[in-house]
Amino acid sequence: MAQDQATEMGVRRFGRANWLGLGTLAKREILRFLAVWTQTLLAPLVTAGLFLLIFSIAIGPSRGAVMGVPFLTFLIPGIMMMTVIQNAFANTSSSLVITKVQGNIVDTLMPPLSPMELVLGYLAGAVTRGLCVAVAITIALALVLGQGVAHPLWALTFVLLGGAMMGAVGIIAGIFANKFDQMAAITNFIVTPLAFLSGTFYSVEALPESLQSFTRVNPIFYLIDGTRYGMIGVSDGAPVVGLAVVGAVTLALMSVAYVMFKTGYRLKS
Repeated sequence: MAQDQATEMGVRRFGRANWLGLGTLAKREILRFLAVWTQTLLAPLVTAGLFLLIFSIAIGPSRGAVMGVPFLTFLIPGIMMMTVIQNAFANTSSSLVITKVQGNIVDTLMPPLSPMELVLGYLAGAVTRGLCVAVAITIALALVLGQGVAHPLWALTFVLLGGAMMGAVGIIAGIFANKFDQMAAITNFIVTPLAFLSGTFYSVEALPESLQSFTRVNPIFYLIDGTRYGMIGVSDGAPVVGLAVVGAVTLALMSVAYVMFKTGYRLKS
């Protein structure tokens, strides 16, 4: 009888999904960045505005149209998506690194949450933060520049996928890094270069053939290009192809994050 009771204690009683636990983790991750909204939401908006202002003053008047649209209009979607992916990455990576450094990662690992529920809970915070940043920038651009959205559903889809993809990268990086300087190295030498070399500030068609091939291997290029199609209706490639590439990469990254949580890699002593 005692053995049966001991066995039952280890049985998961939440069915196929622990919705309460998943919702609680997602809520914690969302409230975490909302508590410091001036850093997580206002600061990216100001940074995006400064990018546009500097480019407009420095080379905007002397630069001709790019892909048939004014240079400033061409820049807007790329800067918006770059801001989204940087914030989605920062949300998950900082959350994990902080809990590991402070030694309270056990508070996340002990509750009855499956590895996939942990992944989805962290991604909920990343996607929400990325979406909030995108909406804030879009509203600001509409009010200041009168810039609308050509294909809202396409733009929304790529913003959500961008948040999920870079949120998954943030989970992987946050689990791998044990110190803040390791996370800074990942950000400075991997995430930032990939974001800047993804067609944010230029059309890929303007590059030499060798650099075009390099750019098209970068999955962030497809996020930028898809968002550009959604925002202003022009793109270097077919948005359907970009959607397929980004979707496949996101699933692959989520799978890696799942395995890391399942095996306890760099999480359990």
